[in-house]
Amino acid sequence: MACLSEESCWVVSLSKMLSEDDKQNFMDSTTKSSTAKILDKVFPVYALGISNPTGSEVEPLLQLSNSADDPIWDAIREEAKLVAESEPILSSFLYASILSHDCLEQALGFVLANRLQNPTLLATQLMDIFYDVMTHDKTIQRSIRLDVQAFLDRDPACLSYCSALLYLKGYHSLQVHRVAHALWSQGRKVLALALQSRISEVFGVDIHPAAQIGEGILLDHGTGVVIGETAVVGNRVSMMHAVTLGGTGKEVGDRHPKVGEGALIGASVTILGNIKIGHGAMIAAGSLVLKDVPPHSIVAGIPAKVIGYVDEQDPCLSMKHDVTKDFI
Repeated sequence: MACLSEESCWVVSLSKMLSEDDKQNFMDSTTKSSTAKILDKVFPVYALGISNPTGSEVEPLLQLSNSADDPIWDAIREEAKLVAESEPILSSFLYASILSHDCLEQALGFVLANRLQNPTLLATQLMDIFYDVMTHDKTIQRSIRLDVQAFLDRDPACLSYCSALLYLKGYHSLQVHRVAHALWSQGRKVLALALQSRISEVFGVDIHPAAQIGEGILLDHGTGVVIGETAVVGNRVSMMHAVTLGGTGKEVGDRHPKVGEGALIGASVTILGNIKIGHGAMIAAGSLVLKDVPPHSIVAGIPAKVIGYVDEQDPCLSMKHDVTKDFI
């Protein structure tokens, strides 16, 4: 990913951080129309909620790594500068974590390495691994940006891109998994399993490195999430804490759930076996799912049963998962 020039296109991410006066001052120097134009060009698929992208919509995103425009990274740097000014005690931390780096891949590698290091697995070693994998994998480069956009858009507790990068362990565990999955695919399975172990120990998230996870994913909180070896999670899925995508016994082979695009999975949901969760389905908190779930359906209970259908194409974007409310 090219290291990038600073563009003034980060209005949306700062709206949660700035006071009304600050936002007005910023808008005086940056027009809404130019910001929307840049974001529409670079993030047309997930950040703006387009559920069925065409080839022409996806192409600018695929070309991001060859472009000098990276509004996500520009926003992260500007946010870090603002925080450093308002909280000087964090200035050294922000410089080391963000402002001293040339691109998002470097900064993310630094943050993850320092979260996962231990006396025998040094931060410098981990940084080299993370940066090498991310800079040679355009899919990961795209995913780390779409994921951080998903956190900002869907998690009301996420104040900014910067806060997701620095503090949210759901985001951290997801990005370390992406590196581990790349290593697993390269045949470096022992190293991939070592990273899985560290993710579990540090973040309380256990994702097998062979599991296939799409982009634009939200792992809200992340604590207690377990995803098995042959599980598949589609694009734009939102998943709350303590979700299990597990098997049903000691069988080998393809034995874990397949979650369709745009699904919303509530807290403490358990999904067992090689079953399909349809596109845009919503699973209520605490449910035990043992059978296929139809697309755009709402299921709840132990065992889970269909109780209605959602009108939305992708409930993962609206995050409405209270089945007591009249939105079905």
